[in-house]
Formats: sequence, structure tokens, C-alpha cells
Amino acid sequence: MDIDSYRKLYGGDDTAPGWDAIDARLLQVYESQKPRHWAPELPMMLGGEDPIDGISAYRSDAGATPHWHFVTYGFSRLYYDEDSAGSDYSGFGFELSFRLALEDESEVGSWAVNMLQNIARYVHKSKRWFEPYHYMSANGPIRIGAETDVTAMAFVLDPELGTIETPHGRVDFIQMLGITSTEYAKLRDGSAQCMELFENEKIANPMCVTRLSRVRS
Repeated sequence: MDIDSYRKLYGGDDTAPGWDAIDARLLQVYESQKPRHWAPELPMMLGGEDPIDGISAYRSDAGATPHWHFVTYGFSRLYYDEDSAGSDYSGFGFELSFRLALEDESEVGSWAVNMLQNIARYVHKSKRWFEPYHYMSANGPIRIGAETDVTAMAFVLDPELGTIETPHGRVDFIQMLGITSTEYAKLRDGSAQCMELFENEKIANPMCVTRLSRVRS
């Protein structure tokens, strides 16, 4: 997109073309469902410590496992930005998603919001991004204080959201799957491959929903 077309379509500093593009993709999947939404009291762009400007969670039954589907707003360029117009990739080129098994209708898993913000701080500080089949340790349970062996994460392209083109460039929706310490160790020592892990996971868990009760594998 050339700069004249960008200015004509989006026209000012108070618009959010990148945010609107994410909303449009989620509307295709969730239609009229109103998500739970979290926003930091003071985002990083205004001097706060939280890099992610918003996180939405949708109730989903996709893949036959009821779950909450979290999606971030903030790794990509969200707001009017002439320097980003027509770029190959928007910001870091991705947004994160996370599917958490629903065990209690009243419990959305708001701890996941803190987890996603912590990952965002790592990305913004290190300038490292995630792609499908990356993996990383959480340096402890992904839910602090929980009795769980899910202590690491592996990444895959979100099976529903995929990739979109925005006015600021491409955005991949990269989904996290919580994995056990044993699974992570196998990935680290090369006795298992991340692509193979997901191929096996999708047989019984096609949406790659995370369960804190995941057992060693």
C-alpha cells in the first residue's frame, strides 16, 4: 500500500488500522460473540511496563474441547503509522494466541493475561520473536503456584486464525501450547522434534488446547 492510499483510507493519528485488522479476523471466527477483554491501566506507550495494549478471550468449542481462546494486541503495529504502511511485516510480525481448557465457566483464567504480558516483556527487551515450532522454558509452572508439570511452551500457527495481511504488513497468529518439563527436555536434547510433537498432539487435540493437568510424555 502506497502512502497516499494509506492516508486516504486511515486518515489520522486517532485511527488503529492494525487493531481493526485483528478485530476483522476474529469477527470471521467468532461473529457476534463479545469477548472478555483486558487492557493495562498504563500501557508501555504511555510509560507503563505492559507492552500489550489489549488481550481478548473468546469462549470456544472448536476441536471438541471447550476452552478460552486468548488473543493479544500489541506485538504488531496497531495504530496509525505512516512509516509502517506497506511493510512486509507489521511490528514483530505476529500476535500470540493461547487456548486454555475450560474447567469452570466462571473462571476465565485471567492468570494467562499476566503470562502473556510477561512473554511480551521478554520479546520487547530481547527483540526476539516467535515462529512456528519454536519453544521456550517458563522457568517454572506456567501458572504460578499451581501444581502442574506444564513448565514450558511450544509454538505453532493458530489453526483457526492463521495469517492476515494488514495495512502495516503481515501478521501471523502464533499459538502457544503448554508442555511438560520432560517434553521440553526432549526438545532441548534433540531426542524429539517440535514439528513432530504438534503432529502427534493434533491427533487427539486438534486445536492444541493447553491443560494444566497435562502429564509427562
